[in-house]
Amino acid sequence: MAAKTVMEKGTSVMEPLKGVLLTYFMPESCYDSFFLDFNFLDVPCLKIVLSKGLGIGIILGSLMVKLPQILKLMGAKSAEGISFHSVLLELLAITGTMAYSISNNFPFSAWGEALFLMLQTVAIGFLIQHYGGKTARGLLFGAVYLSVLAAVLSPAMPASMVTTMQASNVPAVIIGRLLQAATNYRNGHTGQLSAISVFLLFAGSLARIFTSIQETGDNLMALTYVISSTCNGILALQLIYYWNSGSKQKKKSE
Repeated sequence: MAAKTVMEKGTSVMEPLKGVLLTYFMPESCYDSFFLDFNFLDVPCLKIVLSKGLGIGIILGSLMVKLPQILKLMGAKSAEGISFHSVLLELLAITGTMAYSISNNFPFSAWGEALFLMLQTVAIGFLIQHYGGKTARGLLFGAVYLSVLAAVLSPAMPASMVTTMQASNVPAVIIGRLLQAATNYRNGHTGQLSAISVFLLFAGSLARIFTSIQETGDNLMALTYVISSTCNGILALQLIYYWNSGSKQKKKSE
């Protein structure tokens, strides 16, 4: 009778979901700890699950994090207040992160949002040129960037060069965000800068500090996100400070 009350070793009520859990959220040792030993206070495993969950959440959010910015540009048919040079430097940082992560075989959950941010940032770069009356230049920009991206992600790219690209992310992020901040300050408003996109990027970069430390243990990656969070925070503060300046500017021009 006693034997019937003991759950067969190696089985769990979560068995149907085991494949998904092991693929995306935890190693098998943590699965055993949680669902076989019922040790839900296993701190190392809790950190892993939290990191994986945050990483997947960031990636899913990145699918549309810059969509509000794209829609705002298209709705206004203007890219007023958006710094194209800031976009270029952001693309440099995103490309460096992708190349560095792939080169070091980091898990997709640790950097996957870079892929989707890259596509949306290229679209924003094109729209800035398009609404500035330079559509041909915008198309050329997209074509040249995709060619450079293919070369950077090529297996033939030396690892030392990839590391140098990642190291250049820190000044690229700082200069890029400060260029946008300077544009906002000079204009006295944030123009067509999307508050939703900026706040989501700020939250995502903050979360990435933890996931980078947990999943990659790479100090360079973590430092990049610390700097990115700080700079995104500056833009977020400007959006709050200049919140009503855009509407006042329109009234003055009418």
